[in-house]
Amino acid sequence: MNALLTAALASADRGWPVFPLRPHDKRPALHGEDHCTLTGPCAAGHAKWEQRATTDRAAIVRCWTHKPYNVGIATGPAGLLVVDLDRPKPNSKSDAPDGATTFKALCERAGQAVPTTYRVWTPSGGEHLYFTAPAGLRLGNTAGRIGPHIDTRAHGGYVVAPGSTTPAGTYAVIEPDPVAELPTWIPPLLETPKPTATVTPLRLPAVSGTLAANAALDRECTLVRAAPEGEGNNTLNRSAFKVGRFVAWGDIPRREVEQAFQAAGEARGLTVAECRATIRSALDSSARTVRTRETA
Repeated sequence: MNALLTAALASADRGWPVFPLRPHDKRPALHGEDHCTLTGPCAAGHAKWEQRATTDRAAIVRCWTHKPYNVGIATGPAGLLVVDLDRPKPNSKSDAPDGATTFKALCERAGQAVPTTYRVWTPSGGEHLYFTAPAGLRLGNTAGRIGPHIDTRAHGGYVVAPGSTTPAGTYAVIEPDPVAELPTWIPPLLETPKPTATVTPLRLPAVSGTLAANAALDRECTLVRAAPEGEGNNTLNRSAFKVGRFVAWGDIPRREVEQAFQAAGEARGLTVAECRATIRSALDSSARTVRTRETA
């Protein structure tokens, strides 16, 4: 039995639904909605990776004997919340400590020891801390909300399973302890703050432009900030390309779109230069290929 098949079955045996990632990569290997044939698992409509994730051993064997896919764990269906403690990128100008240092400080502030739980080393030098998600509380993904270089993955997110490989190395279990319950002090830090009743109006447009353009920009920036691990730059490129049509139609100034995506990309952990280059390329490409408003 090959190592990646063993890794996929090991996660499934824990009750964690898995799906294939591209070999030696962190991106899903399943087809996108634009290329869906609406057959097989998609007969009732396009099924995304979270819906396709499975613990069925026969399906897993068929998949992982077909190609050496990496293994993705769908954290939401698995009932997990994974805390991703990352390290600053080599070219980062930030003086913020790494995620592990920040998380330890947060634990001390809460009067708690760093939890003992299932822990995975990542090839970037970071760690994944696995926790069981609280019953009855639907938590999503966050990027930097707890602290610098700390992301979380729950509903709508996934993590790369141990045993998977990238050019930088192999994901490996460093603490095989049972998965602990999520510490009670963490969920309040993950919830989106609700606006206070004294704020009037409840929400002002962040930028000028049409309502449709503003809504699209807000939605896509949210997707960038909560992009899955390793998907920050790809998500930024796709989202900026989508909003680019509104720029081309004159609905919203390009400068304001660039500023909004720059802030979202940096919040996700991308470098200033990386964000700037990706945004410029995506908007330029969108301007070259955009259809007229009447035919869009």
